[in-house]
Amino acid sequence: MIIVKVQGGLGNQMQQYALYRKLKKQGKNVKLDISWFEDAKLQERIAAPRQLELRYFQDLPMDLCTEAEAKKLTGGDSLFAKVKKKLAGNSKVFEESRMYHPEIFDMEEKYLTGYFACNKYYADILPELKELFRFPVSSDAEGRRKNELTIQEMERSDEISVSIHLRRGDYLDAINADILGGICTPDYYAGAVRYLEENAASSLGLDAAVPLHFYVFSDDPEYARSLSFGSRGEQMTVCDWNTGSDNLLDMELMAHCRCCITANSTFSFWGARLNRHDNAVLIRPLYHRNNQKPDPEQIHDYWKGYVLVDRDGSIA
Repeated sequence: MIIVKVQGGLGNQMQQYALYRKLKKQGKNVKLDISWFEDAKLQERIAAPRQLELRYFQDLPMDLCTEAEAKKLTGGDSLFAKVKKKLAGNSKVFEESRMYHPEIFDMEEKYLTGYFACNKYYADILPELKELFRFPVSSDAEGRRKNELTIQEMERSDEISVSIHLRRGDYLDAINADILGGICTPDYYAGAVRYLEENAASSLGLDAAVPLHFYVFSDDPEYARSLSFGSRGEQMTVCDWNTGSDNLLDMELMAHCRCCITANSTFSFWGARLNRHDNAVLIRPLYHRNNQKPDPEQIHDYWKGYVLVDRDGSIA
């Protein structure tokens, strides 16, 4: 059996789930371990307590491991087990240590822990994942109405809808800033927008005169409203009504845009991955984390079809 540990926020949970589905597709006996969310003491200690948000998707199938099945591979969390693992290691526990581990697909009897953000892990099963990740409807009637109208606008043929994700919040905290901060700079967004102004219409097979319409998503909507994008007076809409447990509906809105400018955030990565437009223009930052120095050629292989923009606004 292979067990994939589920942890972190929604985007990370979706990545771990996607790897689980890829392994199932290969005929592996694979299950998910969700005990990280059920450990109350652990959730009290971490900076950003999380819930199993995968459950927000409608009827998402999940094979969950038992405590005994996880313990068989991990050795458990007792003091004795921890000392044993520290001294001798555990050959049945695999911890992610780089962007992409192709050896995962040859493994048996392993407990996999990591975030598995690399698109190459599951790019070939994205059509299946698009069907599995079925979004709920908003719990708020007005929010539901706004989402329906916004999706209609995004799908219009007389303008090019562009999602822009601005991740602030916890990325500004000292604990995260060194690793995740300073990547999606104003120059990054300016370079991404400039690329779309020059290339979006032709990439989509549209007339060059079709205007861009920016739909901005952020955990800091007031900051988003203080900005402007583009050099041609493009329209901008700040999407700020999906709050609380409805927050994942922003991801659904992103997926309806013809172009996506992501942050170095797994949330907007999934907004791009779930995009249903065959010729969508998808843009991501060259860097995901400051402690991983990317090779542009390698990242183009790991994220086929994406436009890579560096923090200075240059195309990689």
